Amino acid sequence: MKGSGLVVLLASAVLLSGCATQSDTSGSGRSPEETLEAYTSLGIQYLQAGNTVNAKLSLQRALELDDDYAPALSTLALVFQTEQEYELAEQYFRSALQADPDSARIHNNYGAFLFAQQRYSQACQQLQSATEDPFYSGRAQALENLGRCYQLTQQDDLAAQSFRRALAINGNRPLSLIGLAQHELDTGELASASRYFERFLDLVRSRRTEHTAASLWLGIQLARAEHDTSKASTYALILKNTYPESAEYRRYEESTQ
Repeated sequence: MKGSGLVVLLASAVLLSGCATQSDTSGSGRSPEETLEAYTSLGIQYLQAGNTVNAKLSLQRALELDDDYAPALSTLALVFQTEQEYELAEQYFRSALQADPDSARIHNNYGAFLFAQQRYSQACQQLQSATEDPFYSGRAQALENLGRCYQLTQQDDLAAQSFRRALAINGNRPLSLIGLAQHELDTGELASASRYFERFLDLVRSRRTEHTAASLWLGIQLARAEHDTSKASTYALILKNTYPESAEYRRYEESTQ
C-alpha cells in the first residue's frame, strides 16, 4: 500500500475457473460459503491488479451474503487505503478485527496502515498482536514489520529482538539482517555486525535482494570501522548514484565534512 513502509499481507486469492468476472462466482453448484469465499477471492485479485472499483463490487457482494465476514471487511479496508479514503479504511479495519480479533493478518495490515499514518505507537501494538500466533504463515514478515516499527519509536533493543525472531523463522530476510547489523554496529559489536552484513551480501550476490540506501550507508560505516577506505568509497559512490536524495546519503555527506 502506498506510503506504508511496511509489507501488507494479503490472503492467497483462490484462482477461479474461467474468466475472472463477477458472474463466475454465482454459478450453479456453489454453496453459500463457497460463493462468499469466491467473491472475496475475486475482490483480492482485483485489488492486486489495481482495479479498486471492481474490487469493491466483489467485496460488497460478499458482505451482502455475510456482513460480518472478516476477510472481506479487511480487504475492503485495503481497497479504501489504496484509494486514500483513510477514515473508511480504518472503519473497515476495526470492523474486521471485531469480527475476527485473533487474525494475525488483519492485525499486521492494520498495523501497516497505522504506520503509514505515522501513528507509530498504535502501529507497534497491532504488529505485536500479529506476531503472537505461532502458526501464522506470515509471522516472519510480521516480526520484521514490528522491528521496523520499534526502530521508528527508538526502541532499539526491542527492534533487534524482533529482527532476531524473524531470522529464526527465515534466516534470509534482508531487512532483518540489515537492522541487526546496524544495531550491532551501534552497540560496538563490530564482528557480529560484519557477520550479519555478510549474510546480507550473500543475498545480493545471489540476486535475491538488492542494496538499499540503508544497506549502503551501513556498508560505508562498517568499511570505515575496518579501515577499508577503498570499500567505503565504492559503497559511497553507489549510494550517490542510486539514492542521491536519501537521508542516508545526506548522512554520508555530513560525515565527510
